[in-house]
Amino acid sequence: MTAKRDYYDLLGVSKSASPEEIKKAFRKLAIQYHPDKNPGDKSAEEKFKGLTEAYEVLSNPEKRQAYDRFGHAGVSGMGGGPFGGTGGFEFSGNLNDIFGDIFGDIFGGGQRGGARRRSRAQHGSDLQYELKISFEEAAFGCEKVISVPKSTVCRTCDGSGAKQGLQPMTCPQCAGQGEVRFQQGFFSVSKTCPRCHGEGHVIQNPCADCNGSGKIRKKVDLSVKIPAGIDTGQRLKLNGEGDAGTRGGQPGDLYVILHVRDHAFFERHEFDITCEIPINFTQAALGDEVEVPTLEGKAKLKIPAGIQSHQVLRMKSRGLARLGGYGRGDQLVRIIVETPAKMNAEQKELLRRFQELGDERNQPMAMGFLEKMRSLFG
Repeated sequence: MTAKRDYYDLLGVSKSASPEEIKKAFRKLAIQYHPDKNPGDKSAEEKFKGLTEAYEVLSNPEKRQAYDRFGHAGVSGMGGGPFGGTGGFEFSGNLNDIFGDIFGDIFGGGQRGGARRRSRAQHGSDLQYELKISFEEAAFGCEKVISVPKSTVCRTCDGSGAKQGLQPMTCPQCAGQGEVRFQQGFFSVSKTCPRCHGEGHVIQNPCADCNGSGKIRKKVDLSVKIPAGIDTGQRLKLNGEGDAGTRGGQPGDLYVILHVRDHAFFERHEFDITCEIPINFTQAALGDEVEVPTLEGKAKLKIPAGIQSHQVLRMKSRGLARLGGYGRGDQLVRIIVETPAKMNAEQKELLRRFQELGDERNQPMAMGFLEKMRSLFG
């Protein structure tokens, strides 16, 4: 009679190996030597049996302690290992978990896979819709109606896929379980039912409108509320307005991506808006009150005397609403002083007279420039 190999040697671990190391070693070797991965190989089958016996002992703290003290004799009276005298296979609590993992690797789904297949409801896909709105609509908010192509539950069959008035038939091959069990070597394993593909039912008379899918694709009109202050690239989520789920699963969501059109007059900077206003030389020198456009219409803006070109005036709370916050941004008006392109003789004479009466102290920018020139060139 051939002497049994040491259990630690069989698994390729040291005697001080942790339970996790033992489990990892066994799992790797069990997959390698499983009879169904080595059909007809008696040596692989014997190797697998030895590995299983070693793991059964070393994964059990009580049996491992007895084995460490007395060797194979210490566990010979503790159930005879996993293979009993009748040739059957006895699953222990330790083996159930790991064999569930091994079956998943070898057969593409075992006990755990079957449990997952029995929960066949699938969440619908999320959808995305690109929506263009005007600058004003983004500034004040609005409500838009969009037409979204998506899959919806077929109303003719209420999503069953069967012809109106009929119901899907329980799959005769798997009795509605979605999986079938068969003998694989000395194990009983399960796999997806080949007839119903895991559905648990078959449709003999499919619905004419959805061809048995339980869903149809059509355009659905939806109302979307656009909050004031929204900007390009931001998105709105409409819960449950995506594609319909499968087998009773929840529908997906719809994400509306916003694109704000440019404005002919205003530019946006976060929640402030900017614009440019031209004024003439006299208005800039003497000051004035002018009308400027705003998001609500025309408004008066006071121009202080002596303003310089490109100076910016602020109109409080004339910008966009602060999204998710309080108040509004401002409107920033950049003043552009325009020099007359053409003048008559009288106007030219008046300007010359004005220049003669001028005081350099009233032109600090020009004086500063001349000082820099003198320091550079002497």
